[in-house]
Amino acid sequence: MPLELLIDAFAQGILLGGFYAAVSLGLAIAFGMLDVPHVAHPTVLVLGAYGTYLASQFGMDPLLAGLMLMPLFFILGVGLYRFYHVTFERRGSDQGLRGITFFFGFAFVIEVLLILLFGVDQRLVQAPYIGKSLAIGDDLRLPWRMIAALVVALAMVGALHVFFARSFAGRAIKAVAQDEVALQLIGADPVKVKRLAFGLATAAAAMAGALLIVVGPVDPQLGRLYIGRTFCVVVLAGMGSVWGTLVAGLILGIAESVVLGSGSTTWTPAVAFGLLLVALALRPAGLFGRGARA
Repeated sequence: MPLELLIDAFAQGILLGGFYAAVSLGLAIAFGMLDVPHVAHPTVLVLGAYGTYLASQFGMDPLLAGLMLMPLFFILGVGLYRFYHVTFERRGSDQGLRGITFFFGFAFVIEVLLILLFGVDQRLVQAPYIGKSLAIGDDLRLPWRMIAALVVALAMVGALHVFFARSFAGRAIKAVAQDEVALQLIGADPVKVKRLAFGLATAAAAMAGALLIVVGPVDPQLGRLYIGRTFCVVVLAGMGSVWGTLVAGLILGIAESVVLGSGSTTWTPAVAFGLLLVALALRPAGLFGRGARA
């Protein structure tokens, strides 16, 4: 690959990686910290994208719309976890398989509802930073929509890091998957902590859904394309690592961009699954996971 194409691939990959990190943060909380098999996470992203689309019809900026949707999605997440806990998690050893079935069913219901309401046609939004690029030199052009995605991803990661590091609720969320008994000894209810965390994960998905429709058109079935990518990022990062999610997203984005730039377009969708298999084989705890530090 010529040097100019390699530089372009790395630059585009960094932007793409920031986007992948943003769409994976909610799953990093739900699956990485709570051990909840939230396979419906990509569908929640699409739901956030359609919520952003509706708000944009009234002239609202897509990123602002995503921010406004976060409280509503937080409430949705709290209610969804409450139902999951009462129906599955509290019942014992088969909660993993039953939980996966529940979240697959939830994803299917949301997908069908979106098809009924909006049809199968793609939807998109308009904003001043969509469709324009930042020119660097003669050959390198960086889309402003992807720059916006990277900036939002950095802001989300930074905000979550501060929350988890400096607040009692954040530290409780990080501790709940490791030692519920110790958490109870300091006066925290593990179920309430998980409910808060799942609400936070769903709120993050609302903002990421806004980025989803900023980056490109969406349709009700788009979430299926992100199941492998989001789980790859979370596993590669290490269960429960927020900054690791950003690093893993950058690795995936750069890898996909380099493969695409080399002309191997048919291999691009397989990059995420390839990285996932390598991560599971060589470093099951991930780059920054709990077990990686042991």
